[in-house]
Amino acid sequence: MAKQSTAKQTRSDSSAPGTRAQTAPQKNPAPNLDRLIHERLRLGIISALAANDSLTFSALKNLMNTTDGNLSVHARKLEEAGYISCSKFFEGRLPKTEYKLTAAGRRALENYLSHMESLIKQMRNA
Repeated sequence: MAKQSTAKQTRSDSSAPGTRAQTAPQKNPAPNLDRLIHERLRLGIISALAANDSLTFSALKNLMNTTDGNLSVHARKLEEAGYISCSKFFEGRLPKTEYKLTAAGRRALENYLSHMESLIKQMRNA
């Protein structure tokens, strides 16, 4: 523990020889950006579901060009946030997983897109 506290003191001590002067913290240009949606694969999942009534796991996997595990992890995060719903059923003897965009997910996507449009306008006018 002593090593950790010493390391923290060394890192945070800007007056120590050989350290750079601390610069003022930069203002986050997108403080209200939904980080859950901003991640590339999750934005792809939400966008694909916004354009379709529903998509199966296999269809999403092919659209996103990703692995089973990667899609599963990101879809679960969106599901836990209430942005998508997941239903599992059997088609014949084959298990199927189907995803749909929820009303909360659609609102979150619309807010995200509005926020991004606003940022783009700000950058073009700067």
